[in-house]
Amino acid sequence: MDSQNLDFFEALTARDAGADGVFVYAVKTTGIYCLPSCAAKNPRPENIAYYATGQAARAAGYRPCKRCRPEEADQNAARIAAACRAIEAAVEAGDTPPDLARLAAAAKLSPSHFHRLFKAATGVTPKGYAAARRAGRAKSALKTAASVTQALYDSGHSAPSRFHATTSATLGMTPREFRAGGGGQTLEFAIAPCALGLVLAARTAKGFCAIFLGDDEAALEKNLAAEFPKATRIRMAGDDLAGIVAAIAAPGRGSQNLPLDIAGTAFQRQVFEVLRAIPPGQTATYTQIAQTIGRPAAVRAVAGACAANRLAVAIPCHRAIRADGGLAGYRWGLARKRKLLEAERDA
Repeated sequence: MDSQNLDFFEALTARDAGADGVFVYAVKTTGIYCLPSCAAKNPRPENIAYYATGQAARAAGYRPCKRCRPEEADQNAARIAAACRAIEAAVEAGDTPPDLARLAAAAKLSPSHFHRLFKAATGVTPKGYAAARRAGRAKSALKTAASVTQALYDSGHSAPSRFHATTSATLGMTPREFRAGGGGQTLEFAIAPCALGLVLAARTAKGFCAIFLGDDEAALEKNLAAEFPKATRIRMAGDDLAGIVAAIAAPGRGSQNLPLDIAGTAFQRQVFEVLRAIPPGQTATYTQIAQTIGRPAAVRAVAGACAANRLAVAIPCHRAIRADGGLAGYRWGLARKRKLLEAERDA
């Protein structure tokens, strides 16, 4: 069974309603297809076929289950897709996105029911989806507009205060700093030996923005320069920051309450929040993390967010594992991931 089918099988055996609308499963021995949350007896793995939609299952000759009525999930998926397109079109045109009442009316659902379906399908509310689309447009506009003010209006924002608040939270820096490629930021950093080799930690005035693990000082500094190409980087020589740096890499200690300057997309921040909630000595699968943020089909995207994490140990992506218990990838090497997990379990 490949990793995706293993994730799907976990969802249906758990009768995970969050996976409804993500896929359906068909039972070869009965000729019926169901939602993952269906209360029917779980079939044997070798008798299951997975399909992205009920339409695909019907095209393969399967009939919809009369108990869970999966054809309704197809209708809801189409409604949510139409709502997303309406929000995207408004943002691209610089207009105010349709509010919840208008979206629900277009879907012919009550506002509360529509709101629940939308969040289950996308992981965010309609308002949050519009904000994320605006943030993405702002990021593009900041790269091409003649000024920050022009980018504000090009991205569909009407108020400068709102523009600066939303883009700063998403980009991890002010719009002006992003437009300058990180220029204007000052980073203090130090490198220290630790049980995991070497650790580099860099901080801005807001908190630690990078924690890298490695074996070569020059390579660590090069990675920092690649992440913050136009920032002013100052290597600290004193014991103060070096002591903090060494404590950071102590498994399960020293990193949980650090002030952090976290950048990332809305999705990545959701993943990071879940990772930080996993206690030392425990793990969660990529599937479980995806389900926790309401995006059960986004298992690979969760793994991508972990790979993009630039705050080792402080955001403990080493606690994310595969569905079969395997360690999978780790930005700083599987040997370090294994050592971190073993040290946390023994602590």
